[in-house]
Amino acid sequence: MEKILLPTQNIRELQADASGGDVVITVTVGATVPTGFEHTAAEEIEEKIGVEAKISKDRGRIYFPITSDKLFQVHHLKSVDNLFVVVEEYDHYQFKESKEESLVDLQQLASKLPWTDALEVWKLNRALKKKKGHRKGGSGGKAKPSSEVSDATAADTEQQELPQAEVSAAEGQTKTEGSTDAEAYTQDSEEAAPGAKVTKFRVTCNRAGDKHSFSSNEAARDFGGAVQEFFQWKADMTKFDVEVLLNIHNTEVVIGIALTEESLHRRNISHFGPTTLRSTLCYGMLRLCKPQASDVILDPMCGTGAIPLEGAIEFNSSFYIAGDNNDMAVNRTVNNVCHIQRRRGDKGSVSGLPIDTVQWDLCNLPIRTSSVDIIITDMPFGKRMGSRKKNWDLYPSCLREMARVCRPGSGKAVLLTQDKKCFSKAVSRMGGLWKKLHTVWVNVGGLHAGVYLLKRTGAVFGQTPEDIYEPRGAVNSQADEKDDKELS
Repeated sequence: MEKILLPTQNIRELQADASGGDVVITVTVGATVPTGFEHTAAEEIEEKIGVEAKISKDRGRIYFPITSDKLFQVHHLKSVDNLFVVVEEYDHYQFKESKEESLVDLQQLASKLPWTDALEVWKLNRALKKKKGHRKGGSGGKAKPSSEVSDATAADTEQQELPQAEVSAAEGQTKTEGSTDAEAYTQDSEEAAPGAKVTKFRVTCNRAGDKHSFSSNEAARDFGGAVQEFFQWKADMTKFDVEVLLNIHNTEVVIGIALTEESLHRRNISHFGPTTLRSTLCYGMLRLCKPQASDVILDPMCGTGAIPLEGAIEFNSSFYIAGDNNDMAVNRTVNNVCHIQRRRGDKGSVSGLPIDTVQWDLCNLPIRTSSVDIIITDMPFGKRMGSRKKNWDLYPSCLREMARVCRPGSGKAVLLTQDKKCFSKAVSRMGGLWKKLHTVWVNVGGLHAGVYLLKRTGAVFGQTPEDIYEPRGAVNSQADEKDDKELS
């Protein structure tokens, strides 16, 4: 097996702090992000933390170094779903051919791993969350696995409650030199909390690849058994203190310890609908259109308001208009806005948000022509909302109305849809009004979708024949066929 050589990976830097001699540990933190927006997340990390992130071959994961004194900064990231500290990482792990030998290797691996730094960071992270007043027993949920994951994990990876267990391992002293990782961690726990309950843990395995002789459940079971024997922890699949992650992607193996009990993508929404977008995906879409100060940003199919809410919080120098033709959707958006305002007010910050909510007809918006800078929305896929048949009429009509209200020459649109064929043909028929600049392929609840960045042409609305849907020319047909092949 070949270990990835990262200069900052799990290297303990014993730097005596002038103020108190605190030990600063440098570790690698891993993060799951919306697939397709790995580069966006890497940009945010470099911008906010000042370090360079490595994008994994396993889509939807990135890794970056951080020192323990700056750990709090990772919880301010808006493009990441779940965070974990890396115990060890292997780029080319040599799995044995037989199932039995492979599982024995995983069992033996548990006692050879450098657990100390990762556990110290886990304890520090736990203390940080206590200071922030995180609620106990919250309605946490694991992010849904992407379609590339071949097996279910040992612990259910669908959305589920992950209540925070009682703290049974307190924040104790650092390990003394010469003792084993297991001895040090157990000693810290006993000293800091005499008579405390045994630490509870679970192992979650995410496996992708078709050349493994074992399943995710088998890997989690055998590796978890070895972890339990090594640390003398108690296995508990629901009320656990420590979640050990075993991520296997072909020959890449990453062992980590979770730093988040619930995915950060649920941060702004209290009233959910059938198509509520993850806040992390909304953030990626907003960064794609680069909102500027005083921009008017429109979401004409806002659903529960996830996109404009994320924008109003993170890019608050712009103004957001959220609308929908469904009164229940509008009510959910209003309730979510009120929830955020109350939460901000309770924390003593300014509670107002630059956002307004309206119920309207999507194809006849009560907005002046050429008055909107950016349009950003989640269009109906034709799965949970609408239908594929209706999309053939809806998409051209709404693209035309969006072109009417969007500023010619400078306006942009960021549109998410899984109905790629219908959307591509609708855009091609609007060639005089919209120009396709870029596409980001994303995974939305297991569906392969596209986030399309369009630019409004300089054509004056009302002086183009785009509302007459004539058969497309051969060039456009060939281009669409090529697009369809790439999307399949």
